[in-house]
Amino acid sequence: MADTTHSQSGAQAAADPAPWIAPLARGPLRGDVALPGSKSLTNRELVLAALADGPSVIRLPLHSRDSALMIAALRQLGVGIDEVEPAPGEQPNPYGPDLRITPAPMHGDVRVDCGLAGTVMRFLPPLAALAVGPVVVDGDPYARKRPMHAIIRALVDLGVDVTDDGDGSMPFAFTGTGSVRGGALSIDASASSQFVSGLLLSAPRFDEGLHLTHVGERLPSLPHIEMTVAALRARGVTVDEPAVGEWVVHPGPIAARDVTVEPDLSNAAPFAVAALVAGGTVRIRTWPRETTQVGADLETLLPLWGATVARDGDDLLVDGGVGIRGGASLPGLDLDLSRGGELAPALVALAALAGGPTEITGIGHLRGHETDRLAALAADVNRSGGAVHELDDGLRIEPAALHGGDWAAYDDHRMATAGAVVGLVVDGVAVDDIGCTAKTLPQFPELWAALVESSGAVDPAPSGV
Repeated sequence: MADTTHSQSGAQAAADPAPWIAPLARGPLRGDVALPGSKSLTNRELVLAALADGPSVIRLPLHSRDSALMIAALRQLGVGIDEVEPAPGEQPNPYGPDLRITPAPMHGDVRVDCGLAGTVMRFLPPLAALAVGPVVVDGDPYARKRPMHAIIRALVDLGVDVTDDGDGSMPFAFTGTGSVRGGALSIDASASSQFVSGLLLSAPRFDEGLHLTHVGERLPSLPHIEMTVAALRARGVTVDEPAVGEWVVHPGPIAARDVTVEPDLSNAAPFAVAALVAGGTVRIRTWPRETTQVGADLETLLPLWGATVARDGDDLLVDGGVGIRGGASLPGLDLDLSRGGELAPALVALAALAGGPTEITGIGHLRGHETDRLAALAADVNRSGGAVHELDDGLRIEPAALHGGDWAAYDDHRMATAGAVVGLVVDGVAVDDIGCTAKTLPQFPELWAALVESSGAVDPAPSGV
C-alpha cells in the first residue's frame, strides 16, 4: 500500500476537504480544451533566466504550486521577478500574468522550501551554490523521502561543503561562495532525469563548465534531458553530447531571452485519455506543432488503444491543435513507458478499463515521485474492484469490473487525475483531495467539469469545486 502518512500540500485547506465525486460522462464527449503552460518548461526557463546576462520575459508561464515555489526560492536568493501587465490591446493570459526576470548577485541566508516539487528540489541546489552565504534546502514531510543523494553527492564532488544527515535526502545545507568549480563529474541518475537537468542548467556558470557522465544502469525520462539541452542551446550555451548519457556544457554566458511557454502536454494526458474511456472526441487546441515535451508521445501511444489522433487540417479539427477520437474497444497491451513515466497514471487508469491484460514497464523510478506511484495506483484500482499487480519495474493490469468508492490522491496530482479518468465511466469515484492538482494545474476541476459537460447531462459538481 502506498504511504499515506505525509502531510497535505499547501494547496489544501487546514481541515480535510470533502471528497470530490468524479463527474460521470452521460455519453460520448465533444470536448475542446486549452491548457496552461508546461511546468517542466516554466521552471527550466525560470532557472535559466535567473542566471542570464540580462532581463528575460517568460510569456504564458504556468502559475501553480510548483512554479510558485520556484519563483519564491529565486526571489529569496535575490533574483528580481515581476509580473508583466499586458500591452494595450493585448489579450491577457487567462491563466496568469507573464513574468519579467531580472538577474542579480545572489545571496544566501535563506531556507528554500521545495514543497513536493521535483524540479525545485533538483534544479535549485546547483543554482543556489552560486550564491554567497548559507542555504538550507527542505520541503514537505513526504519530500524528505524523495531521492536526493545524486544531487547532494554531485555538489560535494564539485567542491561544495554540504551538511546533511547522511541519508541522501532533505533537509540539507551548504554555504555558497559565489562560484562552483565544475569540471568532470559522474552521477547515477537512475532515480530521476532531474538530477542531470538540474546540473546542466547551472553548468554554464560553473568556472570550468561541466563534463557530466551518467553511470547508472538506466536513464529514465530521457526526453526531459533533451528539453533541458534544447533550452540551454536556445540561450546560446554550447552543449556537446559525445555519447548517450554524457554531456559537456561549456562555461560562458546564458543569453537573456524572451520565451513563450508551450501548454503542458503531460497535463493533457487525462483529457486525451478521456476520449478513449467515454468515447467521442476531445480536442487539445493548444497542442504545439513541434515540442520536446514527452507528452507528445500520446500521439503515438493512444492509437495503440484504438484511438484516432489528428492534427489541424484533418477532419477532426477546424482551427488547430490535436484531436483524439476514441475507438470501439480498448485492447490490452505490453508497453515500455521508460521515455515518459509521468504519463503512467493516466494510462494505468485507461488500462484498468480495457478488455484485456496490460503490462506497463520501464516505470520503476515512479516509486520515488510525489508518492510511490506504483503502489498507489495498485491500491486505488484494487480498492475499486480491479486487479493490478506490482512488478519490479512496472504494473500488470488485469481486466475487472470496477465500482465506485474512495480514491486516494496521496497528495499527488497525477493520482487525483487518474481517479477522474476512472470516474468518467464508474459511478461514485470519490477522490479524497482534488485540490492537490494545484501542484501543476490549479484549474483542473473546472476544466474537467467542462469536458464532462460536453457529453450532455452531468451530475452536479460538489460544493467547493
